[in-house]
Amino acid sequence: MSRKKNLKGKGSSKSSIASPNKSSNNGKSGNGIGSVAPSNGVVYPSRPSVSSSGEFYDMAFKVMLVGDSGVGKTCLLVRFKDRAFLAGSFISTVGIDFRNKVLTIDMLKVKLQIWDTAGQERFRSVTHAYYRDAHALLLLYDVTNKASFDNIKAWLTEIHDYAQQDVVIMLLGNKADATHDRVVKREEGESLAKAFGVPFMETSAKSGLNVELAFTAVAKELKHRSIKEPDDPKFQLQDYVNKEMKTAGCCSS
Repeated sequence: MSRKKNLKGKGSSKSSIASPNKSSNNGKSGNGIGSVAPSNGVVYPSRPSVSSSGEFYDMAFKVMLVGDSGVGKTCLLVRFKDRAFLAGSFISTVGIDFRNKVLTIDMLKVKLQIWDTAGQERFRSVTHAYYRDAHALLLLYDVTNKASFDNIKAWLTEIHDYAQQDVVIMLLGNKADATHDRVVKREEGESLAKAFGVPFMETSAKSGLNVELAFTAVAKELKHRSIKEPDDPKFQLQDYVNKEMKTAGCCSS
């Protein structure tokens, strides 16, 4: 089996902020990536590629984390990638950062290139440039911050203006562990997600609640879209999420 050579993205940038189409090849997570997938995200299984960590993968997709500043995007990413929690105060993301992780999805190696975006208004024009290349968007709000929830409609409008028409969108109500500080009910998140036709779940970067599930579900959806035959049934993302959460609840009780 031959190895697929690293693909170089189009375009270049001298800015300190990473380009959505080009990444350095220094192999360090968050600073570069050894391979950038084609626009459809698929690398054929018969010609596997190698991630910056040296791990083989069959297909690759770009996933963006978006939402207001302070909703926990970076913490969610660190929890997923490193299984750790960023306790205490830390500096908000400036511009764009990213990490890579390879998951095994239905016996295939799926690499997620996860872009962590700044939520501040002054970086919004930078974020817009990355929407076009994203295969999936995880849109976060903070269940202890009503303003971040109220701004979800504006974020969805922005996504529809700049992202691909068929981009996968999932709404996440983060910081679900903060029971005493909660101001947004779970039912409110479910209602909003239903109104916009997007899957929904609550997560906690602190406890790890549903973090792995959120990324795995998106990876499954993207994998299914890439290799789906015309007669294959559509992958029901919300049904999969509900089933997995129900199973996890039964096992933990």
